[in-house]
Amino acid sequence: MDQKKMKKNMGVMTAMSVVVGCVIGAGVFFKPYAIYQATGGAPGMAMISWIAGGLMSIFGALTFAEIAVLIPRTGGMVTYLGDVYGKAIGFLAGWMQVVIFYPSYLAGYGVKVGTELSSMLGINISMPVGIAIIIAIVLLNTLGSEAAGKFQIVSTVCKLVPLFLIMIAGFILGRSTEPVLSPMVGEGMNAGAVLGTTLLAVLFAFEGWTNVGTIAGEMKNPARDLPVAIVGGVSIIMAVYLLINIAYIKVIPAEDLMNIESPAAAVANVLFGKAGGTIVSVGIIISVIGAGNGFLLAGSRVAYYLASEKELPYSDKLAALNSRQVPSNAIILVGTLACLYSLLGKFDLLTDMGTFSCWIFYTLTFACVITMRRKHPEMQRDYKVPCYPVIPALAILSGLYVIFSQLFLSGTGGRVMALASIGITLVGLPVYYFCNKSK
Repeated sequence: MDQKKMKKNMGVMTAMSVVVGCVIGAGVFFKPYAIYQATGGAPGMAMISWIAGGLMSIFGALTFAEIAVLIPRTGGMVTYLGDVYGKAIGFLAGWMQVVIFYPSYLAGYGVKVGTELSSMLGINISMPVGIAIIIAIVLLNTLGSEAAGKFQIVSTVCKLVPLFLIMIAGFILGRSTEPVLSPMVGEGMNAGAVLGTTLLAVLFAFEGWTNVGTIAGEMKNPARDLPVAIVGGVSIIMAVYLLINIAYIKVIPAEDLMNIESPAAAVANVLFGKAGGTIVSVGIIISVIGAGNGFLLAGSRVAYYLASEKELPYSDKLAALNSRQVPSNAIILVGTLACLYSLLGKFDLLTDMGTFSCWIFYTLTFACVITMRRKHPEMQRDYKVPCYPVIPALAILSGLYVIFSQLFLSGTGGRVMALASIGITLVGLPVYYFCNKSK
């Protein structure tokens, strides 16, 4: 295995930009459509879901930060779960991330970039453009974590500008007097079932706040910077999401938004005219590319960690660092899987599977905090989750609800998706035992 060490050259701004950059991607622009479809065009449950999803993410981030600082090594959940519950559980978390979570999200982002460009140009080029975007992000990441981190900062700034323009103009110029909290759901719909569906969409929009944990090994001062990056980033995102969705409704009623796949561009067309809509669409594309960059940056480090532990086939090659001291082969692996997944062209399928799969292991990670507090109270903790054990318990309950709602409350499609993601994750067990037998 290549013995070169990865550089510790990431500061708090780069780490926070990974959080914000990964999260504010396709979700805020495209998921309102799916949410209002689920509520029957009613704004109440949609707003409740954005607030609930934000609180769930805050509870999760506060809890996640303690274990991430306690075990600040590249690999994220793989290292946390491996140390606390055994190597096999840790490996399954990493396997799920490498073969489902990161490539499915990256593929979904590529599909959406292609779709947006096709809509703008009036020609169907979504598939080749999506694959080309993924390949470009792969090439950027092979240039080094510093280059990818700088691009992440730039894309984060670029994506926030159109969002704030819409928020400010929407509140000032919006003429709709529709209430934002009523009705809760459409006529004849069950609020409990609707909440389970909308939360999966909302949690996709909040997804990405844990990605900074996977690059802790490349941070200059993870004990100081990691909690600030995670909690600060999620707090910014929660405020942006809630305000932008209120701004949407002040311009276009929720019953109309349920039929608009790109509400930000539609609202911008109303507020600023066709030129404004085009500008916002370009901002959306930059936002989605930035999100894809952040997910590849984090996902490749998970593959690198598993390979460095010789727990993947061809581990020696995947654990090798290139001349820029980044795991280029691991980057190419995640990018290649994303290119293959993008051939499905199913944005919602890819993102829903990724969201459900990761929340299974998020819930186990939240439980790690309680387990470590009980088994190792003597360990030094530079950061402790506040209001212990209330906030960790709320985080665990949130995760259990996500799992339960998809397995038992969703429709046939949701249950099939959930069972398929569990099945693909469990395929990792024979891979783990084979590789360990080889060792």
